[in-house]
Amino acid sequence: WLCRVCLSRFSTPGPVAGCAGMQPDSQRWREQMEQVRCHEGIFVALDQSCGATPRMLRLYGIDVCDYFGEPEMLDRAHAMRSRILSSPTFGGPRVLGAILFEDTVEHEICGLPAARYLWETKRVVPFLKVDRGLFEERGGVQLMRDVPQLDAVLDSAAAAGIFGTKTRSLIKSPNVDGIRALVHQQLDLARHVLARGLVPVLEPEVAVGCPEKARCEQLLLDVLLESLRSLGPDDRVIFRLTIPCEDDLYLPLVEHPNVLRVVALGGGLSQADVCARLARNRGVAACFSRAFLEGLHAGQTQEAFESTLEATCKVLLQASSGSAAAAAATPPAAAVGAGGVSETKGAPQLAAARHSALAAGDPVGELGGA
Repeated sequence: WLCRVCLSRFSTPGPVAGCAGMQPDSQRWREQMEQVRCHEGIFVALDQSCGATPRMLRLYGIDVCDYFGEPEMLDRAHAMRSRILSSPTFGGPRVLGAILFEDTVEHEICGLPAARYLWETKRVVPFLKVDRGLFEERGGVQLMRDVPQLDAVLDSAAAAGIFGTKTRSLIKSPNVDGIRALVHQQLDLARHVLARGLVPVLEPEVAVGCPEKARCEQLLLDVLLESLRSLGPDDRVIFRLTIPCEDDLYLPLVEHPNVLRVVALGGGLSQADVCARLARNRGVAACFSRAFLEGLHAGQTQEAFESTLEATCKVLLQASSGSAAAAAATPPAAAVGAGGVSETKGAPQLAAARHSALAAGDPVGELGGA
């Protein structure tokens, strides 16, 4: 089913806009794009900001009294992340991508820069959190603060081997004007990221505790579908979204030609809760933070740590695969053929066509009507 959706996203051949810096004909770019777009697996968010790091460390068994000041705190956080990223349990093919905090990218793991280590050693596609926090709530939403020297941040990320960026904003009430302003800010920044040769991950989070969460999610979907029309035909974005109250609400985004992938955030819910919800949403992959770290502890023996991480990867992959399995049970989708004519394609046909395109040197598997 994922292959069927992938083909519908790339109906005309041509390069991805703004990807000169990524060298779309390079082997690395081709492999990362293919992995993010179509492979079955999970994504992981290890991008907690300085403000969120004390709570993350506390859940990991490191209290505020165990370090002094921000530098020591960041050192402890990097040690925790390095333990996870260097674990034999962590990596491809089941872990497809990881969102990193800027401090992690500036460090090395096992003697290699973090982004290079993830791809060259683990075959995990690296993403970077670039937002700098949120303004106070206004109009039912919290918009992103400006990113100082954004061009320099993006250029440094590309030079470090980062594939894409992540930006988060927050929705707290169903105010259509506020949601529209939030989405427009996300899309404006996405166009900037695309122009620097990176793939944007847009995270317009709906607060899990929002009293009118379902209404917020429907408004968000409507505004996203409307705003995606402003992107160019070759622009591709990823959405990281709160798991919706209504199952399959975001399926129109999963199948949208400008959307590379839709992944889910957990909103601080337990691993069992988010997995049960995720499995009911077709085509959406896990991209959790707290739920991924659940059960890991600084005081664990390495054997216990690996066992916990193994169990977590399995249950998250099962939930993500469950959503894909549910999708596979549905009738074949209509793929858009040449001239915009819809034609029904089965998954085996489209999978074969996609792999033929890749073998023929088509960098993103763009097959008009194949």
